[in-house]
Amino acid sequence: MRVSSREPADALRARPKQPMADGPIGLRPLGIGRERDGFVYVPSSYHPDRPTPLVVMLHGAGGRGERTMRSTQALAERKGLIVLAPDARQATWDVLYGGFGPDVAFIDAALEDVFAHHNVDPARLAIGGFSDGASYALSLGLSNGDLFGHILAYSPGFAAPGARRGTPGIYVSHGVRDEVLPIEACSRRLVPLLRQAGYHVTYREFDGPHTVPPEIAAEAVDWLLAEP
Repeated sequence: MRVSSREPADALRARPKQPMADGPIGLRPLGIGRERDGFVYVPSSYHPDRPTPLVVMLHGAGGRGERTMRSTQALAERKGLIVLAPDARQATWDVLYGGFGPDVAFIDAALEDVFAHHNVDPARLAIGGFSDGASYALSLGLSNGDLFGHILAYSPGFAAPGARRGTPGIYVSHGVRDEVLPIEACSRRLVPLLRQAGYHVTYREFDGPHTVPPEIAAEAVDWLLAEP
């Protein structure tokens, strides 16, 4: 799927809809990329008659969707979430190479695939990520707040949205001993700016390095499921 030349380069067009066919339960490759693809996980509690929350989880620099899925799958099963973990087209996300483009198109196609096979709850649709993936989740999520009602940003470095749409709720976490993306230059600067811009931000600092502690990940999902 290509982003229309008449639309902003960061605009996602895919939207939840009545699935055309029932998709499989469990873990599967996304199956729309070649060397770089991604994974989808559908919990055993999924039923096609019930809308199910979906989280798009984005890896950090040098990562892959497979690694993200390994760290997310058990929590997704416990909490009843569909998780989409795509691979960036390069080592990290396109905006870090100078602008939105191929990764937006790929995520759009991946969402279209999931929406075609699974009943997704549009009120519980989130984008999240870790490190560079968190920065990209904030950037793409703020640009597509009419699609994503929630953003989960674990140790972000920045946010670079285009035209902002909607007012998604935002969850941010950051370790006070992060040496990769130091907290003072990143989340402690970024969170006040987001709040000043009118976003509701839940912010958690923890005593740790550049990571996502299990209790933080669980709290973020509980926040997603409880948010109005």
